[in-house]
Amino acid sequence: MVDMFTKEQRSKNMRAIRSTGSTLESKVTKELWKRGLRFRKNVRKLMGNPDIAIQKHKIVIFLDSCFWHSCPIHGNVPATNVGYWQKKLKRNIDRDIEVNEYYSKKGWKILRIWEHEVKNDFESALKKISHFILSSKQK
Repeated sequence: MVDMFTKEQRSKNMRAIRSTGSTLESKVTKELWKRGLRFRKNVRKLMGNPDIAIQKHKIVIFLDSCFWHSCPIHGNVPATNVGYWQKKLKRNIDRDIEVNEYYSKKGWKILRIWEHEVKNDFESALKKISHFILSSKQK
């Protein structure tokens, strides 16, 4: 299948995709902050740049995009340049596994939330994150 955009248009579109500060991430972090939970966002010195981190309590939370992290329900490979995308998305999955193993070995608590969990039931996702943070702090 031929790409519907020119190479320049496709490059412009891909450059516009942000790795931090997504609408989803902002919506979740603003609401958690309103609820009195304190954390740091996108901590670059931590492996994998967790979306939410509480270093004092060794807590990291990742808000994973269904596309970029190959969600088993919604993840898909674009129809064009299939080889490139399969390799790219496979590397993202492998990196997620490496990051999880790294934090587990160091005794950190890790939570990964899929994009669709937040979009389908925002309140439930927030409760899950809040509960994870509060219960992890108590241990």
